[in-house]
Amino acid sequence: MYVRHLQVGQFRSWESADLALTPGPTVLVGRNGQGKTNLVEAVGYLATLSSHRVSSDAPLVRHGATQAVVRAALRRDDRELLVEVEINPGRANRVRVNRSPLPRPRELLGLVKTVLFAPEDLALVRGDPADRRRFIDDLLVSRTPRLAGVRSDYERVLKQRNALLKTARLARGNALATLDVWDGHLTDLGGQLLAARLRLIADLAPHVSEAYAGVAGPAADAAALGYASTVPLAGDGAPLRPDLEVPGAAELSAALRTRVAERRGEEVDRGVTLVGPHRDDLVLHLGPAPAKGYASHGESWSFALALKLACFALLRAEGEDPILVLDDVFAELDAGRRTALAEVAAAAEQTLVTAAVAEDVPAALRGTRIEVADGRATVLPAGTAPLDLVPVDGSSRRTGR
Repeated sequence: MYVRHLQVGQFRSWESADLALTPGPTVLVGRNGQGKTNLVEAVGYLATLSSHRVSSDAPLVRHGATQAVVRAALRRDDRELLVEVEINPGRANRVRVNRSPLPRPRELLGLVKTVLFAPEDLALVRGDPADRRRFIDDLLVSRTPRLAGVRSDYERVLKQRNALLKTARLARGNALATLDVWDGHLTDLGGQLLAARLRLIADLAPHVSEAYAGVAGPAADAAALGYASTVPLAGDGAPLRPDLEVPGAAELSAALRTRVAERRGEEVDRGVTLVGPHRDDLVLHLGPAPAKGYASHGESWSFALALKLACFALLRAEGEDPILVLDDVFAELDAGRRTALAEVAAAAEQTLVTAAVAEDVPAALRGTRIEVADGRATVLPAGTAPLDLVPVDGSSRRTGR
């Protein structure tokens, strides 16, 4: 799959932008603050319906506007898909595929697959468990789109259950009876989510180990993944064994139900749900120690890169090259890590790279070049003169940070 054409309107700093793209590597070059990351962020939004930079949609809409639009023509095998997303902060977003509206925006998930590597990904190693939970769940949905519904329903049930727990201390009778109903929903959905996470981590782990060895060198400590859960059956954080048999959803739901019952009194006292996938963590191991707190800066970068390379390898092995997006990362990497990343990126069906300085990008990725400056995006294909792009609205002016 690759993006053949990208249009944005009122998205981030862009009043409008219209880019014709090609397979292979494309490098967007410009000083910081010119809007190049905003363009690749728009591609990522089509895959996840979220941003890797902010937690809500409001910052994605250009100041003074009420709505942003991202539209892309994608080639997938011998078919072309036209995907359009209207971003409406405070209201329901709208999604169309081949001009037909989808009943729910989340039905788009899985149709566009991307793997994005950005400086923010260092938080996967050094940040909070929430960063790693989001990482694994985003990959989960990309791989198995139906789980977007399970994830969304779990979050809805969790919110309702937490609201009920806050009132249960004052009105124990009816509140606790209602709590039993929400417990059933929580444990059913939670068991499904746990089973899917464990299966995904087991499948991803060999790719992470291989990718880390390739990035850090064969003499480096081995990288491994573990899962630390509030449900003992789901994992204690130790590295997963290759021969591990992942428990099924029904078994995990039963274990979760038991654990919820055990901690019911504590939850009522504290007014919050203490058991479930929302409290778990993906544990990253380097040799005998967890990476968080022990890995050096270089090792942390290597692990973050290995996680993203492993995502790419896993999705590719399952039948389709995801679009690879490398957002301003080469300036952060040493020569060895640049080479390892460039080898994978050069082989991808489409790679979109942003950089402040063109020389930071390895020669193997210097294909089509788009210069982003002074609110304009100018395409310079190899061997041709500069070509000014025509904005979506037909005007002769662009705006961009």
